[in-house]
Amino acid sequence: MKSVLKTGIFLLFFFGFACQSNHSYQPTVHVSIKGEKFYINGKPTFEGRTWNGVSVEGLLPNARMVQGVFDDLNPETAEKWKYPDTGQWDAERNTNEFIAAMPEWRKHGLLAFTINFQGGSPEGYSSNQPWENNAFDPDGTLRPAFAKRMERIVKTADELGMVVILGIFYFGQDERLQDENAVKNAVAEVVDWIQQQGFTNIIIEVANECNNRKYDHEIIKPERIPELILQIKEKAPELLVSTSFNGNTIPPDEVVKVCDFILLHGNGVKSPSRISEMVNEVRRLPSYQPVPVVFNEDDHFDFDQPENNFAAATKAYASWGYFDFRMKGEGFDEGYQSVPVNWGISSERKKAFFTLLKEIFIE
Repeated sequence: MKSVLKTGIFLLFFFGFACQSNHSYQPTVHVSIKGEKFYINGKPTFEGRTWNGVSVEGLLPNARMVQGVFDDLNPETAEKWKYPDTGQWDAERNTNEFIAAMPEWRKHGLLAFTINFQGGSPEGYSSNQPWENNAFDPDGTLRPAFAKRMERIVKTADELGMVVILGIFYFGQDERLQDENAVKNAVAEVVDWIQQQGFTNIIIEVANECNNRKYDHEIIKPERIPELILQIKEKAPELLVSTSFNGNTIPPDEVVKVCDFILLHGNGVKSPSRISEMVNEVRRLPSYQPVPVVFNEDDHFDFDQPENNFAAATKAYASWGYFDFRMKGEGFDEGYQSVPVNWGISSERKKAFFTLLKEIFIE
């Protein structure tokens, strides 16, 4: 009888401690939207700040850092991502170095970054993607190792006052989900994870470039992706949700009317004036209500020139996101999407972005 009693007391203590541990995390960053502005903890970002006579209050400057939880579960391709100093790939090292770099990004004014549970092409751009960088089992269940690495990144972002643009799907990896139910389950798993963790510094990008022809599941494509957006909003009305499209593409009315903010990509846009045009086209859509317009991927630089895509987006009152990948022949220090990644501000191109970022939002 005593042993049974002791066991019962132990179980009550254990489960009580476990429940307490689950709820011990107290977020410090709550992101919200009012009109075209982002707010953090009830105040617009960069409150009262202007740059070259243009208000930047309420903007969300960001960068594409999608490989923060990268791992390759395909043993035939995992060798491709080995670090130059060790000759081995190490997923934990990747996340550790991502986290270590975050304070310096924030110091320069980076307020948000995009990260994706299915990453992005570790080669920058790829015609084929045989690797498996995928946080979901075939039935859509969230894999614990990926979730744990993401948890560490989101919590560090919260500590630094940063917002996470969390992507769920990426073309080239979505086919690893066995069917449409698995896609829906993956969405539900991510929302459950966010709610269980108590995160309030996350906004959702359901799919990166949902109109990319390489997506296999119809429900992720433009005609039906509103179903996934509404699935999230019904389950978690507190979450802010959107999806992105290919570069130089204006999302259709059917998608815009269900999004809490509008995501654009600047890839393929050679003239900064076109960036401004894209923002204006979005605002002229019949379905558009005043919400933030955010570029969260653009592979154009020229940061030392008076006219560049970053400056053009800012002048049009749209947030802009830096997309940097390692070009052919470049070394380890280049690129934030090419694996293995040097997450530091380690190249002249990265330095140029962060210098302009700091000029606009900090100095």
